[in-house]
Amino acid sequence: MVTVADRPERLNRLRRRPQLSEEVAAHLRAQIMTAAIRPGDYVRMDETAEQLGVSVTPVREALLTLRGEGMVALAPHRGYVVTDLSRLDVEDLFWLQGEIAVKLALRISEIVTAEQLADLEWCNQRLRAAVAGHDVAAIQDAEFEFHRVHNHIAPGAKLAWFLLSVARYTPAPLYAADQEWGEVAVASHDQLIAAYRADDRDAVVRATRAQFTDGVARLTKHLEQTGIWD
Repeated sequence: MVTVADRPERLNRLRRRPQLSEEVAAHLRAQIMTAAIRPGDYVRMDETAEQLGVSVTPVREALLTLRGEGMVALAPHRGYVVTDLSRLDVEDLFWLQGEIAVKLALRISEIVTAEQLADLEWCNQRLRAAVAGHDVAAIQDAEFEFHRVHNHIAPGAKLAWFLLSVARYTPAPLYAADQEWGEVAVASHDQLIAAYRADDRDAVVRATRAQFTDGVARLTKHLEQTGIWD
């Protein structure tokens, strides 16, 4: 069995540290996607900077990024306001992620090696340990690392980049705080690895789609409970 302590040296690479404006944008994006900041709310630069302990500059840059994504709009003389987030928007985001992920998974199924599967097992053991320890930050990091390692196996870097771009709208903190989701994620990764080992393309597709079916159902339920669609 692969254990967390047996980290392969080839996985010991540091990921690029995101710029501060990217971190602020990720925070605001997650707030919007979970309705912590609701459609019609204004995002005040000074208040946001104070809350996050940063200067106004990265907040301004983050809001410009979110404006380009259509998540906020600039109201003259009033600042940035959160735009509508419809049920269809949420469904579309997960549908797109699922379609790209299936394409990548099928490519991976044709070329994945025993060594790469061992790497994925190690990543999933790390996630399993984080879920067992109820460590939300570690869960987020381990889940991201699993998919980063997984998607880098596939040929076609641009397609993996598109998946990463769409995945930005998945509110990782919401899922990482959900113990049941963590257990489901670990199990789905186990099933995907087993499907690769068995060279079962149908099982690869099922295991991949299941993650996004579960994800959209959880986020939709959460947003319904917030009342933004009432």
